[in-house]
Amino acid sequence: MAEAKRGADAGRPAIVIVSEVPHTLGVLSREVRKRYGDDYGVRAHGSAGEAQDDLAALAEQGIDVALVLAGIGPGEPDSAPILRAVRSTHPTARRALVVNWGDFSRAAEMFSLMGQGQIDLYLIRPEGERDEEFHRSVTESLEDWALARGGGFEAVRIIGGLNHPRVHELRDSFTRNHIPIGVHDCDTPSGRRMLEDLGLTNPDLPVVVLQFTSEPTVLTNPTDLEIADAFGLTAPLPVDEHFDVAIIGAGPAGLAAAVSAASEGLRTLVVEQQAVGGQAGTSSLIRNYPGFPRGVSGSKLAFHAFHQAWSFGATFLFMRAASSLRREDHGLLLSLSDGSEVHTASLIVASGVAYRRLDVPGAERLLARGVFYGAAVSEAPAMVDRHVYIVGGGNSAGQAAVHLAKFARRVTVLVRGKALAESMSEYLVREIHASPVIDVVHRVEVIECKGDEALSSLVLRNLEEGTTSEVEAGGLFVLIGAAPRTDWLDGVVQRDEWGFILTGPDLPLDLRDGSEPHQTRTVLETSMPGVLAVGDVRRGSVKRVASAVGEGAIAIPVLHRYLDDVGRVAAT
Repeated sequence: MAEAKRGADAGRPAIVIVSEVPHTLGVLSREVRKRYGDDYGVRAHGSAGEAQDDLAALAEQGIDVALVLAGIGPGEPDSAPILRAVRSTHPTARRALVVNWGDFSRAAEMFSLMGQGQIDLYLIRPEGERDEEFHRSVTESLEDWALARGGGFEAVRIIGGLNHPRVHELRDSFTRNHIPIGVHDCDTPSGRRMLEDLGLTNPDLPVVVLQFTSEPTVLTNPTDLEIADAFGLTAPLPVDEHFDVAIIGAGPAGLAAAVSAASEGLRTLVVEQQAVGGQAGTSSLIRNYPGFPRGVSGSKLAFHAFHQAWSFGATFLFMRAASSLRREDHGLLLSLSDGSEVHTASLIVASGVAYRRLDVPGAERLLARGVFYGAAVSEAPAMVDRHVYIVGGGNSAGQAAVHLAKFARRVTVLVRGKALAESMSEYLVREIHASPVIDVVHRVEVIECKGDEALSSLVLRNLEEGTTSEVEAGGLFVLIGAAPRTDWLDGVVQRDEWGFILTGPDLPLDLRDGSEPHQTRTVLETSMPGVLAVGDVRRGSVKRVASAVGEGAIAIPVLHRYLDDVGRVAAT
C-alpha cells in the first residue's frame, strides 16, 4: 500500500502534514486532500519523527515539498525543530504552524518564530466545512512557492547564454512583472534544438519567444520597447490626447497615485521604463506593510496595484522613460524616450531611485556573471550551495539576505557602518541574527571582484584596520545607496546636489517658473506649479513602501486644487 502511495505521488510536489493530535491531523488531512489532492501528494504523519523521515526520503527521491503544516497547541510537542529542519532539505518549501481557534496563549510564540524566520506563516485550524479563510492562506502559500521555485507554464521563453547580462536583465524584468518565464541555455543540446525548431541559425541572442500569442512571436535580441509593443498592452497615444495627470514611475508611490487619480475620474497616464513596483518590486517579503500580517512580496503588492489602477481606467506606457518637460499654453508637454510627446495638465514625478554602482575593479566585467544589482528574487534559485555576499545595510539588503538564505549555503552581509539597526527595520535585524545561515560583517567594503568567466572571489578591506583579505564568493548582490532618476529635470525643477527633488519647506522663497513669489502649500509640491514629487525621488522622503503609498495617495487632493485653479484640460 505504501509502495502504491509513493508511486501515485511520484512527480507531484508534496504537502506534508504533522500533528500528534488525532482530531487536528484528521481535519487537516481531509481539508487539504479535498482541495489539493489532485495536484499535490498529501502526506500526513502523527509524529515529528515520521515527518522528518518522510521529508528526507522525499529529498532523496527528488520530489519537491511545497508546504509543511505542523500543529501547535494542547497535546502537540514543540513543532519548531521540524520546521527549522525543512530548510536544509527543501529550501523553497513554505512552513506553517496551525493553531486552534481561540488559543491566544500561543500567539507570542508564533510571532517570535516568524520574527526569527523559522516559520513563514500561521493558520487557524478549520472548524467547519468550506473554511475559505484557511484555504485562501494555503493557496497564497502555494502560489509563493511556485513563483520561488520557477518552472511550469512559460508565457515567455528566453534562449541565450545564462551568464549574458541581457539575459539577466530580461529574467529580472519579467519576474518583477509577474510574467511566467523559462530561461534556456543556448549552448545546451535542448537550447540549440529550440532555436532549430524556430528556424533560427546563428541568431542575434538572446531570443525571446512570446508563447501566449495565437502564433508564437519570435524576437531576436529585442529592445525593451520592442518587447512592450509585442505584448500589445500599450498602443501609441493619439497626438491630440490630453491627460489630467501624467505619472512618471510605477513604483508604490506612482501606483498609489494612479489608483487614486483614476478612481476619481482624472484622465491618468503612467509611464514606466522597466517594471511595476520599482525597487520595492524586488523585495521577496515585506512584513511591515499594513494589512498583510503574514507579509507580502513586493512584486505581488505592485502587481495588484497595477491591475487596480488599470481597472479604473489608467493608461500605462511601459519601457519608456521621460526625457524632458516644458510648460506649454494649456499645461505641460512631456517628451518620452521613444520620441512621442504627452500633453498633460499636471505631473507627478515618482521615478524613484536606482541602486548605485559598485565602482571597483571587476564589478562591471562580471555583471550578471555573479555580480548583481538588486535581483535577489530572480537570481536566488541559481545560488544553491554557494556562499553569497550582500553589500548594503538597508531594508532591501536585509530582505535579500533572508530570501537568499533559503537557497545559498551561506550568506554574508557586508556593512560599512557599525550596526544594521542604523538603517534597517528591527524585524529584519532580528530575523538576520536568528538565521544560522546568515553572517553580518561590519566596517568592511569590497575593493575588487575577481573571476574569469564568472565571479569567484572578492577582495575585502577592513575599514578599521586597513587590512585586506580575499574570500571565495559564488555571488555578490549590491544594494547600496540610491541615485534618483531626475537628470531629465535638470534646470526644470529645483534639486539638491545629489539630484533629489526639492519640495515643500525645502524650497527657497523665490520666483517659481517666472511667476510671482510663492510659498509652497504642501510638502509634495516642487518649484514648478502643477508638478509634484512623491516617494524616494523626493528629498527628505521616508524610504519605506507604506510612506511612499501614502504620498502617492495624498498627491491627488493637492492636484485637484491645482486643476481647479488653472482649469482642467482633459475631458472628464
